[in-house]
Amino acid sequence: MSAGPNKIRAKLACRQLVTGTAIYSSSPNMVEAAGYSGIDFVRIDTEHAWRQDDSLDNMIRGANLAGACPIVRVDRENPYLIRKVLELGAGGIIVPHVYTAAYAREVVAASKFPPHGIRGFGNLCAAGNWGTIPADEWIAWSNKEPVIGIMIETPEALQEIDEILAVAGLDFVLFGPADYSIAIGLSSPQIAHPEVEDGLRRTVAAAKKHEKHVMLGVGFDDIQVGSYIGMGVTMLEFGHDVMIVQSTLSAKVARFGGGTMSL
Repeated sequence: MSAGPNKIRAKLACRQLVTGTAIYSSSPNMVEAAGYSGIDFVRIDTEHAWRQDDSLDNMIRGANLAGACPIVRVDRENPYLIRKVLELGAGGIIVPHVYTAAYAREVVAASKFPPHGIRGFGNLCAAGNWGTIPADEWIAWSNKEPVIGIMIETPEALQEIDEILAVAGLDFVLFGPADYSIAIGLSSPQIAHPEVEDGLRRTVAAAKKHEKHVMLGVGFDDIQVGSYIGMGVTMLEFGHDVMIVQSTLSAKVARFGGGTMSL
């Protein structure tokens, strides 16, 4: 791993859109292949995917090899996972189901060394190039470059959205329309529902006010993607590997699967 500028942070600072995708499978090859498409980040899921083995290590390595910033969604209420994935070489983290500014501050604190946080020191890891980066340089880089994000998924979080986005050291939020839909009483995820769109707009407004950024799963429809850009979403997540494979194959099966042979 090279302890240089974070690709995502650099592009956002230049007011450029950031693009990426999510990976739910356990394949380092999938991560690497996705990275070579030219996307800026790969969001590796560990909230709903089982990663208690060396798959995460290899997936992060594959993303870095392909030039895509690996952002890991860690499970909530375990600050030690944040330190571990950053030590593996993740360029960013996301913590789901953050409801309050106090919790957001805990996430930031777990991500950074003193005096900015409470992260424990240890540079004999992939991110520290196994101790070959001088300790002071690595601490300074670790406190500056990785991007720190949380998920906004509930009405409770929206009630405190201004305070959450004001938290120092927080770089972006990922708006979760699926959980938000269910939390407001809808029977299924409905990203286009007026109440869900209102939640997204309120999140974007707070992010702009505090010079932060919003990530969203935007799908593949160009018109829809354009509408989210117009709303102020700056970090675009184009689907995930499982959905991309299923939808692509389903479309072809629907078109050709029932056809007859021309013999």
